Parts: sequence; structure tokens; C-alpha cells
Amino acid sequence: MSRAAGGECRKEAAGWEGEDGQCDSGIESLRSLPGGRETPAAAETPPPKSTPAAAAIPPADTLAEAAAAEERLDSSYGSGALPEPLPGLPAACRAEEPPPPPEGLSRQQLEALTYLSEDGDTLVHLAIIHCVPAVALCCITHLPREVLEIQNDLFQTPLHLAVYLEQPSVIQALIHKGVNPGLQDRNGNTPLHLACEQQHMQCAQQLLQSTAPPQGTAQPHGHHHDLQLQNWQGLACLHISTLKGNIPMMSLLLESGANIDVREGTSGKTPLHLAVECHNRRAVQFLLRHGAYVDAQMYNGCTPLHLAVGRKDAAIAAILSHCGADTLLRNMENETAQDLADGNDDLLALLPFDDLKISGKPVVCSE
Repeated sequence: MSRAAGGECRKEAAGWEGEDGQCDSGIESLRSLPGGRETPAAAETPPPKSTPAAAAIPPADTLAEAAAAEERLDSSYGSGALPEPLPGLPAACRAEEPPPPPEGLSRQQLEALTYLSEDGDTLVHLAIIHCVPAVALCCITHLPREVLEIQNDLFQTPLHLAVYLEQPSVIQALIHKGVNPGLQDRNGNTPLHLACEQQHMQCAQQLLQSTAPPQGTAQPHGHHHDLQLQNWQGLACLHISTLKGNIPMMSLLLESGANIDVREGTSGKTPLHLAVECHNRRAVQFLLRHGAYVDAQMYNGCTPLHLAVGRKDAAIAAILSHCGADTLLRNMENETAQDLADGNDDLLALLPFDDLKISGKPVVCSE
């Protein structure tokens, strides 16, 4: 029997199924015996129960020929075509049977929980987007951690959305379930980056609390926040909170272990450089009080004092000078802060002209 013939057998079986109301199981390990559904007429009039099973079995040579040819599937193992009960199915067949749903869930409920939209959103994503935390919490309870970490087409996890839309109860449930808080969206932002960007202090606190397990316990699933991690713009969380001028958020990040002198990826600016650029005196003073390096240099060699003088910000230049900023450090263009202050009497009054240094710092002459 050729492959084409096998196709004809399946076609005949389809016609028989329509008349008899039975269907093919598709289980590959079940082998049908030829002759059991040899013709539609035979299918319409199955042998009576009193007929011996052997009467339905074709000659041995026909069986041998069929065994050498293509194998055909048959689910009608309840008919008299089988001479004896079927043996137990092998493990491969049993594995094809769908696993039972979690306890308390129907098959339909499980399918709803694992729904995926055309935008890659799960039911948890959608519940958060539409601000239905009760539905989100129900899904979080029943779904495994791997499903709760699914990223949609924008690479957003449910945790990203919960932070962005400020849903603390959902954040708490996701963190308790052990999701990874370090996954990045299409802009390279983690949920903590978003909390800093949106200035959601409570969300940031919940996220950072997840990195501090009780003493003597291990971090669940090995997840922890890399507070120096940069988004695709090269910004760490402390850079973002500094640009926003959010002192409480900056304090929270530093208490959680953020590097106060972390450089952003594009130009090497530290948070102190950014605070100077934003003309934010409070942020400059805050960072200096917490130990920021006053003479940190960007990739082009500029210090915060270079930036303050270049922007003609005498107030911040004075703060930096009083904290011991080196006025004679040169950038890649061989310029010192004094060179940049040339012609500005207010700035020049702040900067000493002596080349004498003690312990690497210029001597400032008092009146």
C-alpha cells in the first residue's frame, strides 16, 4: 500500500466517521487492524457481539502486507475488529494527554489566565492597564512566576506597568511571588528606573525592600537590584532622580547601596555633574555632604567646577570651591576652570590664581 493509498484510507475513515459518529483519536501508537474498516459497508454493520472476534481478522498474508506498508490510525478499538484488549499506552502517548488544571481551576479558567493578546499582553498586563487590581491579584495568585515575567511587545513586564500606573498592592504581590525586578523594557528601563522617572516614592521603596531579605535568609530566586545598571540612554537610577531633583529618592537610593559617583554611559557625568548642569544647588550640596567626589572628571576631563564656571553659575562654583574643588585641573582641551572664568569678575573672585598647592589642593589666600 503506497502513501497515496494511506491517504485514501484516511479519507474513507472520514466518511465512516461522519456516518457512525465516532472520530479518530490521532494517537500514533494505536495501530488499527486492516479489514476492521475496510469498506463503508463493513463500518455501517459492525459484527454482532456474539460474533467471534477472529471472524473479523483478515488472512495472515494481508496482515503482513499491511504491517509492511504505512501505518494507519484507528480509534474504533471498541469494535469487534480487535481480537483482544489493547495493551497499556506507552509513556509517549500518555504525555500527549493535557495535564490537569491547577486545583480549583477549570480548563476554561486556565486558558483565560494564559491568554496572550496580539500586543503580547497577558491577562495580568491587561488587568493592570485597565486598573482592575482585583483581577490582577487573582491572576498573580494562580500563575507561576515564569508567566508573571512575560514581557509584551514593548518588553514591559506586569511589574513595569504596576510601577508606571502606581499600583502598590500589585507590586507587592508580584515581588512576593519572586518576579525578577531587573528585567528591562524597550528603553532599557527596569521598574526602578520607572519609579525614579515617575517619582513614585512608595513604588521605589517596595522594589528596594525586595532586595533586603530578613537577616539570615537567602535572596529569593537570586534576584537583586543592580543599582548601577544603565538604561539605553546610559542613565542609572541615581542619575534619573538627580535630574528630577528628587532629594528623598536620591537618599533612598544611596541608603540602598547606589554608587554616588556612578558615571553615566554617554559622557561620563556623575550625579554631581548633572546636579551642576541643572543649576540645582540643593542637589549639589546634598551630594557633597554624602561624599560625592568634587573633582570627578567626565570623559572629556571636565570637573563639576568646569561646568559651573562654563555656565556662569557663581553660586554653585562657590559651593564647589569651598568644598576644595581643584581649579587647576585641565580638561581634554587643556583648559582649567580659571581659563573658563576669564572675563567674569564674579567667578574670578572665587578662584585662586596661585599655583602653590598643599596635598594636591591650591592654596586659597584669605583677606
